[in-house]
Amino acid sequence: MYVLYLDDSGSAKNLREDYFVLGGVCIPEGSLRWISFEIEKLAVRIEPNNPRAVEFHAAEIFSGKTYPWTRYNERKDRIDIIKSVLRILRGAYREVVTFASAVHKESFPGEDPVLLAFEDISSRFNFLLDRRGEDRGHGNHGMIVLDKTSYEDSLQNLAATCRAEGNRWGGQLRNISEVPLFVDSRASRIVQLADHIAYAVFRYYNADDMAYFNCIAGRFDENDGIIHGLSHLQRHLPKCTCPACLSRRQNALA
Repeated sequence: MYVLYLDDSGSAKNLREDYFVLGGVCIPEGSLRWISFEIEKLAVRIEPNNPRAVEFHAAEIFSGKTYPWTRYNERKDRIDIIKSVLRILRGAYREVVTFASAVHKESFPGEDPVLLAFEDISSRFNFLLDRRGEDRGHGNHGMIVLDKTSYEDSLQNLAATCRAEGNRWGGQLRNISEVPLFVDSRASRIVQLADHIAYAVFRYYNADDMAYFNCIAGRFDENDGIIHGLSHLQRHLPKCTCPACLSRRQNALA
């Protein structure tokens, strides 16, 4: 069983932002406890007496306006904390991979970027499960866990439709065992990690800021030279050189 934890970054309705990002991390069940423990150790370093009071939310850490981040007066120190959360992935097994879908909102007028990103990323997750099942000679199953959102009903309905009838690309999510589950991010360290991954990708596409993206650039699901775990959904840059677009264009020319 593989679990894909997802969170979002950016606002679907904020006209000042060009992108909406859904992103997170796919973890085999055997690694769930280790990753949670590593993030918890970081919380203990920040607040030894009450680590459960520490919620790692990248945008809040960066702003430094809420406890305990108000204690870090230097922006550099808060940036280092965000990077420390992302760098936990460096010690994980290679089976632990990241996913993200960055939607350029103006490229898809009339479409909800949240639903578009979820349909895209769930299809890519299903493709990973297919590949890993073939490698082992037996089926693989997955589950998707997201932070609580007002889109809960819409995403569950979309997932059920994709499983039964297929998505817009014709694929059915046969390897995903259930409709997505929603949890409070305060109760899940791995959802907090997913928040940081989504934030890193959002900053890369929306602000040309690679400071966080570089921490996870080598972790996206990849197969035969194509980065499947990172998707740049856009129609305005035909020669985009981001890792997602470039890997697909180079493969097409090979």
